[in-house]
Amino acid sequence: MGCSKVSAGCRHCYAERMAYRLACMAIAARERGDDPGRTANYLHVVNHHGRWNNRVYLDHEALADPLGWKTPRTIFVNSMSDLFHEDVPLEFIQQVFDVMNRCPQHTFQVLTKRPQIAAEYSKSLIWTPNIWMGTSVENSLVIRRVGQLRRTDARVRFLSIEPLLGPIHNLSLAGIHWVIVGGESGPGARPMKPEWVRQIRDRCLAQGVPFFFKQWGGVNKKQAGRILDGRTWDEMPGQEELSRRKSVGTQSR
Repeated sequence: MGCSKVSAGCRHCYAERMAYRLACMAIAARERGDDPGRTANYLHVVNHHGRWNNRVYLDHEALADPLGWKTPRTIFVNSMSDLFHEDVPLEFIQQVFDVMNRCPQHTFQVLTKRPQIAAEYSKSLIWTPNIWMGTSVENSLVIRRVGQLRRTDARVRFLSIEPLLGPIHNLSLAGIHWVIVGGESGPGARPMKPEWVRQIRDRCLAQGVPFFFKQWGGVNKKQAGRILDGRTWDEMPGQEELSRRKSVGTQSR
């Protein structure tokens, strides 16, 4: 847990707000004489202003948690940090990958704003098919991240274009297996124009890449909804193959 901001998409970091809230809860628990448990770990990564202090905390106790989850689930890995942060050692990342390798029943989604580090470490990691690797691309200024993501050995590579802060022209989807788009939400949310979304959606349709539209965002994201041009877009990697198998099975009967 813990992070440091590297680009415009980090300005209103949801994890930073949540980390500060959890740190305050830990302080309150201690004042009551209660054990805050792992919540106290957030005291290592935020300052008294409620901002990241640019440190990361490695929660070794949490590493084995997925081994006890028998029912298959989709897991957003390290949602309160960046697994490929500069201060996370390769040895710890390898331990995380070892757990993912040992849990083929789960799908692990890893998202980073530092795909250059993921690419650098790629050959030192075991990329089982259940590990999906993604990078955040909020505007054209960080488009280089897409090429860096392609250099990883992940079987599924995805783009999280959220919050979308501007048009992204000439977005190449070669070697990309999924695209997620969404607007910023919460206090101070920056607006997203429909034409920016449609441009990416149309490129996905043209290149056969699954497209998932998460939200329009805004201060009230529930009210804004997630309808784009009259429908929801919930495409996921592998749906085409699943549909093909069902079709073949129906024809054989």
